Amino acid sequence: MSLRLKLLLFLLPLYAVLVTLAAQARTTSPALFIACEVVLLGSLGLAWQLYQGFMQPMQLIEAGTAALQAQDFNLRFTPVGQPGLDQLVEVYNRMLDALRQERVSQHEQSVLLERLIQASPAGILILTFDQRIASANAAAARALGQPAGTLVGQAVAALPAPWGAALAGLGASQPPPVRLPGGQTYRAAAAHFLDRGFQRRFVVLEELTDEIRAQEKQTYEQLIRLVAHEVNNSIGAVNSLLGSFQAYAPQLSAADQADYAQGLAVSIARNTQLADFVAGYARLVRLPPPTPHPLDLHALLRDLGQLLAAQSAAQGVAWHWQLALAGPLLVQADSQQLTQALLNVAKNALEAIGPGGGNVWVRTTTQPLALRIENDGAPLTAAVSQHLFTPFFSTKAGGQGIGLTLVRDILLAHGFAFRLEAGADGRTVFTLRFGG
Repeated sequence: MSLRLKLLLFLLPLYAVLVTLAAQARTTSPALFIACEVVLLGSLGLAWQLYQGFMQPMQLIEAGTAALQAQDFNLRFTPVGQPGLDQLVEVYNRMLDALRQERVSQHEQSVLLERLIQASPAGILILTFDQRIASANAAAARALGQPAGTLVGQAVAALPAPWGAALAGLGASQPPPVRLPGGQTYRAAAAHFLDRGFQRRFVVLEELTDEIRAQEKQTYEQLIRLVAHEVNNSIGAVNSLLGSFQAYAPQLSAADQADYAQGLAVSIARNTQLADFVAGYARLVRLPPPTPHPLDLHALLRDLGQLLAAQSAAQGVAWHWQLALAGPLLVQADSQQLTQALLNVAKNALEAIGPGGGNVWVRTTTQPLALRIENDGAPLTAAVSQHLFTPFFSTKAGGQGIGLTLVRDILLAHGFAFRLEAGADGRTVFTLRFGG
């Protein structure tokens, strides 16, 4: 029962008794009846004023409670002329102003934080309480290779390799870096923040590719320059001496002259091979910045196919062409550098197939603008995938470990995105996206 109803139930019986008494006084004393009527009417006016004065604070409280429940902080009350009630109105209005200002401030901070998160070069994943992705910024979407909208709702442990296992095991104090098939390296770290009094987790994905690449390049540049300087100086002098020794061949007996000449020729050839070997490493150091210009990717690929036709025929390798267009497919790239990079990729495909024969598939697409080279040779293992594009790493007995490193440096200098990984069907797949 409301307070208003209780007050009415109190006043109505009281005035009913007073009206009854006044009616009885009418027959006994008209003067008393008139006096009772005057008092009754006056008390009614006073009672109405008291009722209004009593109910106004209650109405104010009810309206204020409804506004707070609806979070309507724009409601304002006007003074009613009662000092106590006016003071309550003033306090209430100030409280609503403070709440409204606080809400506006929090909204502005939330918008600013959201923009900072989206603009951050580091990937940021905000997780739910059950370790699912609640939001992901653009950098995180690029790192994980999925649109941000697709990531929302996924469990971190269910993300594709190598992310799932890496992010699910972030309880370690120093988690290992995550290496992607495209040669990128990321460091993942987890932390917590308070959301309405509860701890929520977020994950930061920091790309270390440029930092590691710069450190690697600085290290092997110094080493290669030193080795190249010493080897080239020595080989030049040694080959000059060996060439001079050829003049002494006639002074030897006829039986020794052939062995003498062959020994000198083998020594000179071996020195030349050593110089070429060192020059291969030196090309990594002297790689100039690319000068992109429009070139026909399809023509470049056909030239590579003709260049490797003899080796492919000797190995029994069949090439399958699935080009997006019958005519040219234009891309912006440095012709010489892109040719060298794709030649290294194609040679790696032939080497993976070996002499037993196999297949190479070359596919191009326009949406997105991309190239895909697959082979059904020896599959990539997880251990090898972790070290792809690492300088001086090679699985071949006589490999130098510079082929894929050169590919990485060329494509990164162009700003292209690329991946070398094992496909679901066991094939080794190299994917190059010219749009980045």
